[in-house]
Amino acid sequence: MSSLTLTFKPVNFSQASFKKAPIVSLQGMPVLLFNQQHLTLLEALEQKKVKIFSECRSGFCGQCKTKVKSGSVAYIKEPLVELEADECLPCCCVPDGDIDLALSAEGAEVVVRVASPKSQVNNDSLSDNPATQN
Repeated sequence: MSSLTLTFKPVNFSQASFKKAPIVSLQGMPVLLFNQQHLTLLEALEQKKVKIFSECRSGFCGQCKTKVKSGSVAYIKEPLVELEADECLPCCCVPDGDIDLALSAEGAEVVVRVASPKSQVNNDSLSDNPATQN
């Protein structure tokens, strides 16, 4: 019977570096949080039902070429297609921080923030009439 020895190694969180998951926006509208559940940006966009045409998924056909309005990407494999400075191939890259793409959000599954009842202002409390104030 073998014995297993457990050791404790303290973690110094003040020296740890934590990176938040990038927010992917489409024409300024936040659509998804890229949280490493997907291998590529293309897979994440397809899961949210964003309309984007693709063929090869390997970075050599260029069909998914997309304009980047702001932000940057990191490539998993080097694309063989020539790209402009403001373009990316979602099939072979991941966001390197928050990114805004020039794709339409029409038909995509987007999260819409709804104001909570606590944040709504009651017009009666803004009245100048002392009879309506508490």
